[in-house]
Amino acid sequence: MDLARHVRWIKIPAFLLCLGPFANLAWRGYLASKGSIDALGANPIEYITHSTGTWTLVFLCITLAITPLRRLLKQNALIRFRRMLGLFAFFYGCLHFMTYVWLDKFFDVHEMIKDVYKRPFITAGFTAFVLMIPLALTSTSGMIRRLGGRRWRMLHRLIYASALAGAIHYYWLVKSDETVPLRFLTVVFALLAFRIAVFVLQKRKQPAPAKRAAKEIVNAD
Repeated sequence: MDLARHVRWIKIPAFLLCLGPFANLAWRGYLASKGSIDALGANPIEYITHSTGTWTLVFLCITLAITPLRRLLKQNALIRFRRMLGLFAFFYGCLHFMTYVWLDKFFDVHEMIKDVYKRPFITAGFTAFVLMIPLALTSTSGMIRRLGGRRWRMLHRLIYASALAGAIHYYWLVKSDETVPLRFLTVVFALLAFRIAVFVLQKRKQPAPAKRAAKEIVNAD
């Protein structure tokens, strides 16, 4: 199947699917406001925090997986979904961050600063969110032109650091069952390893033409 012909139509249901977790959370919040005890669990703030944080990591991982999938499946059109997926990762990251700032800390800046210094998992999570900000701000076509393709690509490699910091944040947060955060860490490391492997292979291929050219000059002489 050639995705290039159908990207415009696939993007619409894809966008709605990406909104699904938010719609589900909003619906649960509505039910909770109507008195449903089970809608957001015994601890609504914890439920919202966990849900938004998990979906942030999910979208970061999916965004990182676009390039490997594009290469493996030979579907270059997949790249046209990366910006949308990355912005959804930032969207859920904002919800996660605002849940902490608003519902958990009630905008108490001093308390939040203490948390960043004293609680390593908060530091890791805050780092992950901060690293996503320049990625979201430079996601437009205009910013790509202003920065230039090379500098833009270098800047957007921060997504690996953001995803890694987010997965570490999740791992340090969990006190009992570490299965899910370890899965996220495994996925992030696998995607990073793929990127490194491709980079190394490209570097090895680059000198080859130069060597052949040098041999041809020697032979010509």
